[in-house]
Amino acid sequence: MPRMEDILNLPVQDPPSSEFSADHIKWVKVDGGRQGGDDIAVIPYARVDDFVKGESSNAECPASFRIESRRKRPEGSISKPRVDGYLEYTLYWCSYGPEDYRDSESGIGDGTNIKPASGKGSRPGRRHMMRGCLCHFTVKRLYTRPLLALIIYNQRKHVDKTGTPCHGILDRDAVGTRAMYAPRISEELRQKVMFMLYVGISLDNIIQHHTEVMQRHGGPHNRDDFLTRNDVRNMERITRNSSHELQENDECSVRMWVQRHQKHVFCFQDKTCSEPFVLGIQTDWQLQQMLHYGHNSSISFHSTFGSKKLKYPLCSLLVFDSSQNAIPVAWVITSSFISHDIHNWIGLLSNRVRTKDPQWRPNTVLLDDPSFDISIVREAFQCRVLLCLWHVRRAWIKALLKKCCNFDMQREMFKQLGWILYCTRSGPNAFDAVEEFMQVFVDQRGFMEYFKTRWLPNIGMWVNAIKSLSLASQDPYAAIESYHLRLKSKLFNEHHSNFWQRSDWLIHILTTEFQSLYWLDQYSIETGYFENLRDKFFSTNAWYKALRLPDVDVILDEQNLHLAKVISQSDRNFVYTIWNPGSEFSFCDCPWSRLGNLCKHVIKVAMLCKGRQVARPLLAAQVYRQTLLTLLQNPPDDPLVLDHAILHVVRLQQDIKGLEDLSNSGLLPPLPTDVNSQISENSLAFSASPLISCFVWIGDCPISIYDIKAWDLQAISLIPLATELSNG
Repeated sequence: MPRMEDILNLPVQDPPSSEFSADHIKWVKVDGGRQGGDDIAVIPYARVDDFVKGESSNAECPASFRIESRRKRPEGSISKPRVDGYLEYTLYWCSYGPEDYRDSESGIGDGTNIKPASGKGSRPGRRHMMRGCLCHFTVKRLYTRPLLALIIYNQRKHVDKTGTPCHGILDRDAVGTRAMYAPRISEELRQKVMFMLYVGISLDNIIQHHTEVMQRHGGPHNRDDFLTRNDVRNMERITRNSSHELQENDECSVRMWVQRHQKHVFCFQDKTCSEPFVLGIQTDWQLQQMLHYGHNSSISFHSTFGSKKLKYPLCSLLVFDSSQNAIPVAWVITSSFISHDIHNWIGLLSNRVRTKDPQWRPNTVLLDDPSFDISIVREAFQCRVLLCLWHVRRAWIKALLKKCCNFDMQREMFKQLGWILYCTRSGPNAFDAVEEFMQVFVDQRGFMEYFKTRWLPNIGMWVNAIKSLSLASQDPYAAIESYHLRLKSKLFNEHHSNFWQRSDWLIHILTTEFQSLYWLDQYSIETGYFENLRDKFFSTNAWYKALRLPDVDVILDEQNLHLAKVISQSDRNFVYTIWNPGSEFSFCDCPWSRLGNLCKHVIKVAMLCKGRQVARPLLAAQVYRQTLLTLLQNPPDDPLVLDHAILHVVRLQQDIKGLEDLSNSGLLPPLPTDVNSQISENSLAFSASPLISCFVWIGDCPISIYDIKAWDLQAISLIPLATELSNG
């Protein structure tokens, strides 16, 4: 049996599941010390809440552990701390104890029951659930190892002072009563009811919905099934009386909110003379969505929202569900530029997610601002970083519609603006394209003043970013735009104009009403309930609507690719025209596009152009191809780099030889049609006959490999390097 002095030699246990209980941990007993004979274990301090939740889900004795007492010490307060000395000490006790009121008719209870010296008296509001349970444990955040928590389980069984089970399915007296289950409704149900209240569902409808769900499950099976009108009424009172203004002073109000909602804050830095204000918010529901939809998928930045109206700009991190709808999974509010403060919070957010799931990893991160420090983003998420042009596209088209009145001039200027970015693959010619654009359209003074002020100082930064970074495809544009419009409609309502300069109001709206809208979308999709309450205008974006457009309603002349036409679904006699089809800078004459938005017609035409391999290749595909060609034409001089690449090509040669053998024997299955079409678009024009149908991926783009014998070994060895470069 180890002594208490040996606890730091115990292994740190970190079960992989999101929540875990005492059954997932190997406990040891210690000899001597204040905790002699108790079970102890060491876990990461960040996972204490996961342990408490796991213990509350005990199948035989569902419980809810409350904090009975808590003490804290500041760092540096002890010169020679004990080995089990603590920075924080927290005592958790089962809510069915320690007092016992089962046999007390007067409600005074048995004064002989054991309870902590620091207990909270008789707790008259909870006497009906007190059954003398002695189960309790202590958590110490170690003074010498602040990232570790020592769990001391003083009594693991849910029994009373006689050693008999006092609640749960093992207690015969509890059968058929609430004492079979947890003493209170779960945090998940509480969160669900609060979301319903925030989206405007009435108390009666919530109770009716809960009853229907319970009956569908075959009757009550846990404490949540005993939800009462009084439970909902209490939560309704909380939502009705909640206010964003906790203090008249906005800074003090924000600090109070942070203190009350610490589990929703992953980063907080108060504003000082030298440091900016930074607040990172992620609720439990957002964390679940990030774990679910962000793993092996994309995370997109939507930054600098509200920089003109809000007190501090807002940055949102988005993931995408199966219907390509954007879901906000974190918000960052800062008093300076988002890109300048990213090092303060992005690592904390990544660590928060990986603490829940160490295997979690996104596939790509989409940035809408080239001023971000790419290395910091890449290090935090350990994945590819792509540049997203949605913000540029929307800003340019909105400015054109506002400052240029001639429709033909609008679409021509928009096309030429796209050409400026297309020219980035030709090096310095991009700046020549800017100069030519400003000379050709010099008479459009309104837009030119905007372009010179807002974009000309930063166009070099965008050009360099497009040269060095891979570009994201158009697929997420509609989802990002839908999120942007929904956020704008919720926050920039004129009824709220008096609050735009208060950060506490922004925090309150985001974490209550706005988050609840996205919860309702997901809940309705998963269960089919409340379908009539969803805002279909925002919950179905243009990409999703484009999938519903029949291919036969698209008129695409492959001999004349200057424009395409789409038949209107509401009026079959009306046709919409799309100029510059298939490009990121397509322009449609439908009412939705004329407001500066990305319409379903543009997306549908782009889908068909991609499938049929017509129109100009997307800017993203061109940049991929240019990256490869640049490497092939200018091989690096470093022999170590070449040796590393040749190691890759040896494996590539072996794979090609294996594929050739399979092809000769007739065992190689044909490639899917969509892959073959992508290969034909992006294959390199080498004058060699193809060996077999094999390819490498350059980012999201497949590049065909032709007869390896016709290639210089040094040239083909650079393909893996191009792949690594495009992956960030």
